[in-house]
Amino acid sequence: MTYANLYEVPGPRGIRRNRVLGAAVAACLLAVAYVVYVQFDEKEQWTAAKWTPLLRGDVWATFILPGLAGTLSAAVVGVVLAGLFGLVFATARMSDHRWIRVPAAMVVEFFRSVPLLLLIFFAFFGSFAVLGMNISAFTAVVFGLTLYNGSVIAEIVRAGVLSLPKGQSEAAYAMGMRKGQVMRLVLLPQGLRTMMPALVSQFVVLLKDSALGLIVGYDELVDRGLNGIAANFSNVIPAAILIAGIFILINTSLDRLAHRLGAGRRPR
Repeated sequence: MTYANLYEVPGPRGIRRNRVLGAAVAACLLAVAYVVYVQFDEKEQWTAAKWTPLLRGDVWATFILPGLAGTLSAAVVGVVLAGLFGLVFATARMSDHRWIRVPAAMVVEFFRSVPLLLLIFFAFFGSFAVLGMNISAFTAVVFGLTLYNGSVIAEIVRAGVLSLPKGQSEAAYAMGMRKGQVMRLVLLPQGLRTMMPALVSQFVVLLKDSALGLIVGYDELVDRGLNGIAANFSNVIPAAILIAGIFILINTSLDRLAHRLGAGRRPR
């Protein structure tokens, strides 16, 4: 399928209009970038004294790498648990049994509606009242990431499966497959390609949401890398630019991986 099937190809006037609009938007962005550069320059944010600490090995070893390790640890565990949570509850929401389908829907809708920050707060500060013990900041962050993002993933998986033609499941049932086999062997493998962009987008959101762990003192990239460096070298803007660049690099890599996985699943 080509992109021409998705929208009408613009004619000569449309092409000229798009070029003019593109040039105007580019000019506006350049103007904004220039204003930002001038303002930062007036505040001496581009001086070597602000940026030199970011090139030192001890700064990376003390602040950036430990923070990055904390972010990736919470994100990896959160992705695995949220994926399992989403798969289980998506399957439960598509159950033929009302006593399974309705409670699963209530759980998913509840955790989708509660802000992630409140989930992390509740897990960290309410754990003693509920469990009689205090859990670690890492556990609280993973708890929030799992429940919130897992609920969103459950809806992504359910939508991906329901988007498939009914003939797929009908043909599988005609071959004598049970519903569990149809879901596992027919619907999920085909729906995965449809879900992949949305799933990767949610995983990117999960990775960025791990920064909320700073509210409970979790050592992640924003807290350790940004706040730690700025507190020691008074260079908030350069440190923020560096941390943003690291997040952009990681998220772009995830996006490229998703495209490769999607391309590898296309029929030849």
